[in-house]
Amino acid sequence: MSHPDDLLVGIAAMVESEHSSRMSLTVVVPGAVITGRLAPEALWKERVAEVLRDSAQLAHFASAFTPSAKAADDEPPRGAIRPTHLHFHVARILQGSFGIPDTGGMYRVALEDVSAWTIGDMGYSDQ
Repeated sequence: MSHPDDLLVGIAAMVESEHSSRMSLTVVVPGAVITGRLAPEALWKERVAEVLRDSAQLAHFASAFTPSAKAADDEPPRGAIRPTHLHFHVARILQGSFGIPDTGGMYRVALEDVSAWTIGDMGYSDQ
């Protein structure tokens, strides 16, 4: 989408303002269908930083996901910002008859790249 869907932007803004990670969503983006739960950006960054810190090879990248104290003081209130991205956690890329990864991953998706979406977390069943 060249212009993000205002309804989807509104959902993203609600996730941010309520600091909730209970909203499940499935989106279609170029090359992928991603399904999972949305998280506020700050929570998403915190969790990505935790994963990186636990890696011997990638720990130094954790700082890119950790805001400095000065940057946090300069930020406008969350409700005043129009979100530009969706932040998924416990998410999977749907491929064939399974999701990648099985346990869920962390994905950041530009709202302008979403061509279709639906409420809910999708999966497959052999039954």
